[in-house]
Formats: sequence, C-alpha cells, structure tokens
Amino acid sequence: MKKINIKKYGGYDKLLFEDHPTPKVQSKHVLVKTKAIGVNYADICVRWGIYESAKQLVGLPITPGFEFSGEIVETDSEVKNFKKGDRVFGLTFFGGYSEFVSAPESQIFPIPDEVSFEEAAGFPVAFLTAYHALFQNIILKRNMKILVHSAAGGVGGALVQLGKIKGCHVTGIVGTTKKIETVKSLGADHIIDKSKEDLWSKAKKISPEGFDVILDANGFSTLRKSYLHLAPTGKLISYGFHSMLPKKGGKLNYFRLLINYLKTPRFNPINMSSSNKSIITFNLSFLFNRQDLLQEAMSDLISWIENKKIIFPPIQPFPLNKVDLAHKNLESGETVGKIILLP
Repeated sequence: MKKINIKKYGGYDKLLFEDHPTPKVQSKHVLVKTKAIGVNYADICVRWGIYESAKQLVGLPITPGFEFSGEIVETDSEVKNFKKGDRVFGLTFFGGYSEFVSAPESQIFPIPDEVSFEEAAGFPVAFLTAYHALFQNIILKRNMKILVHSAAGGVGGALVQLGKIKGCHVTGIVGTTKKIETVKSLGADHIIDKSKEDLWSKAKKISPEGFDVILDANGFSTLRKSYLHLAPTGKLISYGFHSMLPKKGGKLNYFRLLINYLKTPRFNPINMSSSNKSIITFNLSFLFNRQDLLQEAMSDLISWIENKKIIFPPIQPFPLNKVDLAHKNLESGETVGKIILLP
C-alpha cells in the first residue's frame, strides 16, 4: 500500500509518498481501505516537529493524519458492531495519511446514508474540537454571546453551528470578504470582516458588555484583546497558535517563532480572579484515552447530522501524492472549509 511517511522534520519535501506493508488487524480493530482523509493544521505541526503528542508518543518516522473514511475490508473476531463492506469514518492516533488504516472499533462510526466519503472524512476532528471546546469545558447556556475567530475554517465553522444549535448568539470573524457567505450560511448572527473593518471596534459595537465565550486559535496576535473583550464570568478558549507560524514557504523560521512565543500573553490567576474572567486550553490528541468523552460527543454529533442540524463544510480535495500542495494551501490561511486527501 501507499502512505505518507515523515522521517525528518521540516518542509514539504519531508512528506514522502512510499510503499509500505498493509497493516495487520489487531485485537478489537478493523482494517479500512480509505476513500478520503482529513487534513488538519495539527498535521502540519507534526511535519514541523512541534506537535507535542506526536513527539512524545510516536516520534520518527511518523505518518500524519487523525481522521479518515472508507470501507471495512477486514475485522478482528472480537469486533461486534461492524462487518466487511461497511461504510465508516473514524479517528486514528496518527497514521491516517494511508491507503489502509487499522483502527479500534471504539473509534469507528457508521457513515449516514446521505453523507459522502469526502464529507465524513473531514468531519470528526473539527467537530470534536468544537464540541469539546463548547460542551465539555464550559456550561453553555441559551442566549450566551459567542465570538469565533477564523469562522470560515473547519473548526471555526463547526463552532458557529454548534453554538447556534444550543441557541447562542454567534459572531464570526473572517480574514477576507470572500469568506463571508460561507459563515453566513452556517447561521452566524454577525460577521466581522477584519480585512475591511476594525475587528475590536466592531466587536465592541456588537456586544458592548463583552462576550460570554471567545474561541481563539490565533495565539499571540489576538489572545490579549480576546481576553479583554470578555464579559464578566467570560471564558476565553484557546486551542491553537496559528499566528506564530509561517503562512508560506513550508518551513519554520525559528527566530521568528521565538519572538512570537515571547509576545504570547501570560495570564496571572490573581488578576484573572479580580477581573472575573478565565482562560481554557486543550489539545484534542491527548484525549484519545477518554472514550467517555469521545462517545458522548460522537453520539450527539451523529444525531445532529441525521436530524439535518449540521451543514458539512465546503470540500477541497487533493490526491494523496499531492499532500504537499494540500499543506501549502492550508498553511496559507486562504482556505474555506475542509481540505481532504484522496488515496
């Protein structure tokens, strides 16, 4: 079989398209012939060597990829709920950029009839991240005011939709005018186009008292002001640091990375207590052993798909052997929706 392998950290040239043996089915696992594979910014960080769980728990060589869809070609004898030929999507702790994936039964889910392989492959990571942020870290109540950075991206779009499912007032931020219609279609109550208007002046106008929840994957460029624009008892949820990282070229500038790291604000718990605001962070890849959280989230998310409450993001496909172009596209920050790989 073919898969992407990384033997040294670095630029696009480190993504090697290689022949490898098809994995054997382990206990309580299924073997899936992939039809589509989701691409996430975490995969780029794996390639750069700055994704902590990849370094700690796998090392090199490593095949990136957390999510996939396809058909089951083999099951272990202990697997009870799936059979050969089933259409499924699932999660894997790295290893997704491959023509075949062996994954635990507990991390595999049936694809609803009306959902394509491409849509299913780009669904789990973005929506699980959004679900964990909004429902497993805070108590979200109806009519809360939510501000979502990068609202046209995979996770941002998921956050907008889940916020609306729970009856919240959602404001989405986009970086270019061409992304406005996408966010509007997801149900956002307000959209801030920061390429044409001052982000924080517009945010203040939309919610003068501040926001109950702000979701920020930018890092140093917006974290401080995001915190300042929280309402009393507000929660800033930080789940990424994209503004620290390059948008073109495919390689890290370590000097610039250090400077941006030093620009990242520090939050003093005494000051946070006095201002009655808080900050929450997480890394979804460290939650793979929390099957209780995974099953709770996927049960709700699949139900919302079946009840037509979730709109799948626009799909941008690339062949698996053109993964370098997929990474380049995602790094640029110009994408709308979800990038997937086609084996």
